[in-house]
Amino acid sequence: MVRILNVVVDGQMYAINVEEEMILSGSSLFNKMDEDMNKGWTLGKDFVESLSVTERCQVVGDKLLTALEDNNEKMKTMMAGYILSRVPNIMTIHIDNTGEIQETQLELA
Repeated sequence: MVRILNVVVDGQMYAINVEEEMILSGSSLFNKMDEDMNKGWTLGKDFVESLSVTERCQVVGDKLLTALEDNNEKMKTMMAGYILSRVPNIMTIHIDNTGEIQETQLELA
């Protein structure tokens, strides 16, 4: 089964197809990403010690933006897989590309 994450950056929409199998097989990487984020993260000018699921997806959305800009298909799929695994009812992520991670918005079904 294929899951689709719609990504909007600066008004342009991308549909990222992610195989369900990739989401399942990526769980160890996704857990490692969570372990790294458990140490806290700087969002904008603020350091956040305990990131919510939304904030984690904002951080990963920023990595997804970099993958899109670099045409890195593998990284793009993995970052989309992380988001789909953590927020199963997500339809679209609107990624801020002005450097304000906290402005990235999740649109749920």
